[in-house]
Amino acid sequence: MLTEQEKKEIDEELNRSVHKRAACVDALKIVQRRRGWVSDESLAEIAGLLDMTTEELDSVATFYNLIYRRPVGRHVVLLCDSISCWIVGQEELYAHLKKRLGIDWGQTTPDNKFTLLPVACLGACDLAPAMMIDDELHGGLTPQKLDEILDTMKHS
Repeated sequence: MLTEQEKKEIDEELNRSVHKRAACVDALKIVQRRRGWVSDESLAEIAGLLDMTTEELDSVATFYNLIYRRPVGRHVVLLCDSISCWIVGQEELYAHLKKRLGIDWGQTTPDNKFTLLPVACLGACDLAPAMMIDDELHGGLTPQKLDEILDTMKHS
């Protein structure tokens, strides 16, 4: 069940939109920001507010890879999977992350701290190889820099 605060924020988005459906991505992001992901129940309730079917809204949610339809860890690690990052060492970073976190693409660490996801492009080719953790962009990565970043997150 959506909270009153979530409903209020969705209503604010609806007031800014010419058509209810135009607010669908923002409505999904409102719920995800508060819960970390969008459950089937939340999606159905949002669909009702937007006069959409759950299938229509789910097709939007699953099209955008940054809308999470299942629980994720406290920190989501988005490793750029673009050609620019491949050229300058993405595969080495991916292997290092897999070993360091003990997880593969789409998995979450047993302590629910990190989820590792590929992202088609972070739009930071000048910083390649790049990744984003919790909306913070990190570029010019090496395995050592990765370790330093992850070490700073040990207690968060």
